[in-house]
Amino acid sequence: MKQFALALMLSAAAPAAWAAERLSLNQVSAYLNDLSTAKAKFTQISDDGSLATGQLYLHRPGRARFEYNPPNGGTVIAGGGAVVIHDPKSNQPPETYPLRRTPLSVILDRHVDLGRANMVVGHGFDGTVTVVRAQDPKNPEYGSIEMMFTDNPVELRKWVIHDGAGGQTTVILGDLATGVSLSSSLFTPGAGTRNR
Repeated sequence: MKQFALALMLSAAAPAAWAAERLSLNQVSAYLNDLSTAKAKFTQISDDGSLATGQLYLHRPGRARFEYNPPNGGTVIAGGGAVVIHDPKSNQPPETYPLRRTPLSVILDRHVDLGRANMVVGHGFDGTVTVVRAQDPKNPEYGSIEMMFTDNPVELRKWVIHDGAGGQTTVILGDLATGVSLSSSLFTPGAGTRNR
């Protein structure tokens, strides 16, 4: 009986799977350009296999905040053209990098155009999600970002940052709440955890 029920469930799910298809680069670009503000819980898998969780806040163009849960703590804030990494366990001052030198700039750009020459280095479909791998066409040495999107509705579900040194960091997103009101102070380097 259980096998019959499972077969029914699989056959019911099959048409939806068949209906899914690869999103075009124009569709993905339009989705990212329409994404003004968003927040989601996330799970991060680092290059060494370590896990961290936290809350992501996006405010396009140019701003993002990764707020890590204990025991890791800390924040990574993109704003004002820079990325600032604050590690509370470190005795060193926060590390700062130009945003344009990170693959995250692809998502945070004012106008995303994945059709630009040499920007997309991979565009596929695994039967469930569309996978787009993009880089700064002028500076491919900065690394690339591999983004995974579901369709109907189009939604960013995951990305993998491939850095210039060959390392990779995966970010898996929970439910993405879009069109939310976010305080600009969230994206100020040095801003601590707040009650929201």
